[in-house]
Amino acid sequence: MDAGHLAQAANSPAGSRLGSPADSAPADPRPGSPNGSAPTGSRPDAPADPRPDAPAGPAPAAASAPRALHGSFSLDLDFTVARAEVFRGFADPSLRRRWFRLPGRSATAEHELDFRVGGGETARNVFVSGDTEEHLANRSRFLHIVPDTRIVYVYEAEVDGSTRWISLVTVELADLPVGSRLTWTEQYTWLVPTGDGTQDAAHLRGGTRLLLNGLTATVDPGRYRLPRL
Repeated sequence: MDAGHLAQAANSPAGSRLGSPADSAPADPRPGSPNGSAPTGSRPDAPADPRPDAPAGPAPAAASAPRALHGSFSLDLDFTVARAEVFRGFADPSLRRRWFRLPGRSATAEHELDFRVGGGETARNVFVSGDTEEHLANRSRFLHIVPDTRIVYVYEAEVDGSTRWISLVTVELADLPVGSRLTWTEQYTWLVPTGDGTQDAAHLRGGTRLLLNGLTATVDPGRYRLPRL
């Protein structure tokens, strides 16, 4: 992801003495001007105006940040196991690491989980594609936890030190006649969208679906297993 650079120019008094346009500018003919003749009757020992030269025009405005993109989506996923088993997939660090990991090699992946209200989760990895290398990070904080029922947390996604988006996620678990259902609701604010942001939103939704498929493979491995013949 490209980072914008702001250029800041500074006027140096020394620079104006070394061949700058100020050296070749004609004297101001107005009486009392700094480079004109003093008016008749003025005091020869009057101090010079200490104020620096005013800029020729208004200062350039800083580049504005892209407009944030807001949206939300919801996904449902059914399991053949009880909701307590699905909840363990979020709360147990050994299970969580099996399905939640940022793209990249296992050797560079980092993960820390403190599953409690006020605690958080941190994941990092380095993603390499051809000549491109991206440093990814995901940081979350748990706001509300009801065992086997609900998890509410906020997370921020970072690429190369820049926060791309921030989301509020609500995970709800309910019983089914056989098994349980997970409902994932995510409300996001995309801070650095690509174009109009439509592709970003589609990728986020699709990536979340793939992530939850990993949860299924971890806590409910028999769900999609073909029967033996």
